[in-house]
Amino acid sequence: MASKIRIGIDLGGTKIEGRAFLADGTELDRLRIPTPRGDYEGTLQAISDVATSLEKRTGSKGLIGLGIPGTIVRSTGLVKNANSIWLNGKPLERDLKALMGREVRCANDANCLAISEATDGAAAGYKVVFGVIMGTGCGGGVSLDAQVHAGPNGLGGEWGHNPLPRQSKAEWPGPLCYCGRLGCIELWISGTGLERDFHEVTGKKLSGPEIVTASEKGDADANAALDRLEDRTARSLSSVVHVLDPDAIVIGGGLSKLSRLYRNLPTLLSQYTFGGPVETPILQALHGDASGVRGAAWLWPASALQE
Repeated sequence: MASKIRIGIDLGGTKIEGRAFLADGTELDRLRIPTPRGDYEGTLQAISDVATSLEKRTGSKGLIGLGIPGTIVRSTGLVKNANSIWLNGKPLERDLKALMGREVRCANDANCLAISEATDGAAAGYKVVFGVIMGTGCGGGVSLDAQVHAGPNGLGGEWGHNPLPRQSKAEWPGPLCYCGRLGCIELWISGTGLERDFHEVTGKKLSGPEIVTASEKGDADANAALDRLEDRTARSLSSVVHVLDPDAIVIGGGLSKLSRLYRNLPTLLSQYTFGGPVETPILQALHGDASGVRGAAWLWPASALQE
């Protein structure tokens, strides 16, 4: 095979996507297959198949990085907190190494987003970056000098399962999360959270995109739902600023396409942050849906391609 490339793989609940990149970030090829839901051994094989297929198609040997919807505990090597629950308690990195005969580097998918955007995305040049995924759920990740900061528990940036800050009486105690606790942030500032909140307030069922469209057409209920979403997002981000004070915040996921977020969040964030105003830029992910898979590839430094 030719010289080494980097292969990023994004392990989602419904699909596994892989992309192959040259050292400068140029994309060579991409491949997407369904996730074998509930099948751990099948998932391992599918990840291997995606990587080897991309290698064959590009004619190059790949360094493989994998973004997962959970985290790997440093001391045990076991996956925890994955909403793809068949991964939990499994030694994913070790099993992939045994199956493929080489190291595979894994990180939380939100950390991958943060790395991607800090490397050559919207937050390029910023030292401390907090990456937010606002999609079906809500996750967070931390990049320090374009490297993952996961911490000994693998929980760096995992804000989605903190309680919503400054809850009103109407918000208390909040809905039950799959983690077993009430009122988690991801139940409020996610696509599903937006839909649930709109239904509870209005009695009407609309999808997230339908709510956005209705708001753009002047629907007062839809606009109010987006106002609540933004206010809750600002409250949640204020806790990040208080603890981490990142140089930049980057938002990815389906809700990141909502342009009004970037107009309204800076003012709202300043209202909730100690001693505001807040100067932290809030940026839309430059690489969009590709940022997670790109960040997985960047788990390998460029120097590794020369070894």
